Amino acid sequence: MTVDLLLGLQWGDEGKGKIVDVLTSKYDIIARFQGGPNAGHTLEFDGIKHVLRTIPSGIFHKNSINIIGNGVVIDPVVFIKEIEGLEKFNIDIYSKLLISRKAHLILPTHRLLDAASEASKGKAKIGSTLKGIGPTYMDKTGRNGIRVGDIELADFEERYRNLANKHEEMIKFHDVSIQYNLTELEKEFFDAVSQLKKLTFIDSEEYLHQAQKEGKSILCEGAQGSLLDVDFGTYPFVTSSNTTAAGACTGLGIAPNKIKEVYGIFKAYTTRVGSGPFPTEDFGDAGDTMAKVGNEFGSVTGRQRRCGWLDLVALKYAIRVNGVTQLMMMKGDVLSGFDTLKVCTSYQYKGQNIDHLPYNIEPENVEPVYTEFKGWQADLTGMSSYDQLPKELKEYIDFIEKEVEVPITIVSVGPDRKQTITK
Repeated sequence: MTVDLLLGLQWGDEGKGKIVDVLTSKYDIIARFQGGPNAGHTLEFDGIKHVLRTIPSGIFHKNSINIIGNGVVIDPVVFIKEIEGLEKFNIDIYSKLLISRKAHLILPTHRLLDAASEASKGKAKIGSTLKGIGPTYMDKTGRNGIRVGDIELADFEERYRNLANKHEEMIKFHDVSIQYNLTELEKEFFDAVSQLKKLTFIDSEEYLHQAQKEGKSILCEGAQGSLLDVDFGTYPFVTSSNTTAAGACTGLGIAPNKIKEVYGIFKAYTTRVGSGPFPTEDFGDAGDTMAKVGNEFGSVTGRQRRCGWLDLVALKYAIRVNGVTQLMMMKGDVLSGFDTLKVCTSYQYKGQNIDHLPYNIEPENVEPVYTEFKGWQADLTGMSSYDQLPKELKEYIDFIEKEVEVPITIVSVGPDRKQTITK
């Protein structure tokens, strides 16, 4: 029996979907433990690019069972469209995909409430994707939420109506102008719910407990990144769930002492979407080049990502919080062609040099201290073994391993599942 965990160590968009896809053949079950449809996991193989929003990244492997855990929030409309997009690949969705009854539902009014709340903030916007995820988690913690299991109850529509009415009153409170046709949105929602009923709902904590007893191997898949964790991220510019390792326990019902390997995914540089502090952001040619070469646009939102140098202070923080045992470095190929690379190894913070992440990393408080490296010119995308990698890249990897005290076991040199080098 194996329970391993895979998560992102930066501000999301690290390439988790690709690595889950690469690792899936080793596991019987892939289980998503938090987040909502704002998290796009991109997989590329056989010349086709796939973007998953809610469905775990193991869905393309015929022998794996995929579970959406209780920590996830599900928008039935988005979810059914995602399933329809997979139909042409002849995937047996109805036997391969299981949903926790305890997962919460995103209602149309959650999305409207999200838009109203964000509009009311003016220049203080958090950068919400407006998918209704924040308001759904607020209802969850406020004990008002509607869960997947409620769909099976006779009074489901009454429960829906009561919560939707409450949301409409809250929308009025924000006193902003947003245009919507709730009748139309609700028809789409209830049509999607009727489709959702065709899938198998499970008590996922019991299912996973039995799977462990039977010796099944499980990979827990996280969404977003550790620096977006609602507790340990750059609050308030964070997501609404626990994206760190602890979220796998609460989002699936798996005990902490059952988790063995914790795979941490990070880019060879750093990106961030939306608002919030970003100490190593590069506003010049280097940042523009990273964005262009790395195709740094959100797989779901299409938003351009802010780009900058690798921040080892933040990376070490995420490694410690998550108990990472293995690292996987993504997009090493994007840094090809730079004459000089920079890595942040400490911060100047209130007149002191520190190597830990402080409470506040706003630019007026933090200035990154860099170590420079010689870059490499070689095209990495056709390389298939670690020996082929340029000496400068190996030195870059060695330095990171020494600083963070965790081995880098995989280096990604392109988006395709074949462009993955095991060290």
